[in-house]
Amino acid sequence: MSHALTRPTGTERKPAAPNAVVAVLALAGIVVSLMQTLVIPIVPELPKLLDASASDTAWAVTATLLAAAVATPVVGRLGDMYGKRRMLLGSIALLVTGSVVCALAESLVPMIVGRTLQGLAAAVVPLGISILRDELPADRLAGSTALMSASLGVGGALGLPAAAFIADNWDWHLLFWTSAALGVVAFLLVLAVVPASRARTGGRFDLVGSLGLSAGLVALLLAVSKGADWGWTSGTTLGLGAGAVMVLLAWGWWELKSRQPLVDLRTTARPQVLFTNLASVALGFSMFAMSLVLPQLLQLPEQTGYGLGRSMLTVGLVLAPQGLVMMAMSAVSAGVTKAKGPKVTLLIGSLIVAAGYGLNIVLMSEVWHLILVSCVIGAGVGFTYGALPALIMGAVPESETAAANSLNTLMRSLGTSFASAIAGVVLAQMTTDFGGHALPSENGFKVVMAIGAGAALLAFAVAMLIPRQRPAGEPADRTAVEGESERTVVRAG
Repeated sequence: MSHALTRPTGTERKPAAPNAVVAVLALAGIVVSLMQTLVIPIVPELPKLLDASASDTAWAVTATLLAAAVATPVVGRLGDMYGKRRMLLGSIALLVTGSVVCALAESLVPMIVGRTLQGLAAAVVPLGISILRDELPADRLAGSTALMSASLGVGGALGLPAAAFIADNWDWHLLFWTSAALGVVAFLLVLAVVPASRARTGGRFDLVGSLGLSAGLVALLLAVSKGADWGWTSGTTLGLGAGAVMVLLAWGWWELKSRQPLVDLRTTARPQVLFTNLASVALGFSMFAMSLVLPQLLQLPEQTGYGLGRSMLTVGLVLAPQGLVMMAMSAVSAGVTKAKGPKVTLLIGSLIVAAGYGLNIVLMSEVWHLILVSCVIGAGVGFTYGALPALIMGAVPESETAAANSLNTLMRSLGTSFASAIAGVVLAQMTTDFGGHALPSENGFKVVMAIGAGAALLAFAVAMLIPRQRPAGEPADRTAVEGESERTVVRAG
């Protein structure tokens, strides 16, 4: 099966200002990643703010996770078919709408609706990476892709102290008004600077496939994210898990027989794509473990003997340098990718992340220890975030760039969900008594960090199975290059 690309007349040109395109797309990625950390400072206060129970207000976080999982692969495929810039603008518009709804919310239901709309914007980064592939020359692609990928971590790291500062000093609604304002700025800049998509496949959208994947993912993530609350052996959790497996198997059967599938499973099964996605799950797991451990260590009372008794604002300031390190490492990552290929970059990044967790096991008693650890792990993340999309784009035709990048982003998100569930179980089981309250023990944190290191090493082992890569810019398939010169992407069997 092949996909012919259609290119709008007059768009066969380089963008007038490549640097501006990269900067605007990176800004859009940062704005969307801010949405992930926006509510963290106010999560403990949400039951009081929204006059609801803690279990109900947890849906303000869960709804975003579910919406992002559903939207990412679907919007990616729509971007390939009907235009990536169009879908990018639509995603940012959903972010702005969701932010305004949350900013006006005084009760639980509007908050969940707004957070769901915000989650639907999660495809911005994979769409941005795919636009870069369309618009930039090959020698600029590695660095720009690494920077765009790093925007996810940069926004999260820099957004946390800003959100904590706003929540501490002003009404909590200002968090969402700020998000809406940044979204409007990003929307206008994309509209003014980013050119319309040059390559579109058209065709018929796989509605059955999108519904099947969405149902399977929602059931799986509900079981994983709410299992601790419902009980891991409860009928609800087990039923959702079993239902997810059956729905996803049926979805896979449908995709294999569909002429225009939502996700081309045959392409996904290629070794380079398959092992890159598996490594992404392990890396998503590993990278999120730090986000669970460091804030708790910083905020637990000093009287525990291992907590540092700091505020949420301090937590944000400790984690903020990690974002700057990720941005700096994106340039180094691009250099390694150009010289040695993205596989080597991914291997190096995985080892750096593992080393950071190993360091955290022995250095966790001072604030500067945790700053050092977060920066080391951030350096590793900067390497891996740059390598993953380069590996994916090197193995799929241009007609599937957005869908393939979106699927890879989804794999990382699944890894973070599994990390949250497993770390939650470990910290709930390994506790210490403090004033009649059970708090996670020091050994519990060390076990989670050891698991994080193990996940990074697993990513390294899986990445070793990726076929050898040529340096960036060197064509991997003569047939594909010749086909592209004819404005047709040929997918080799």
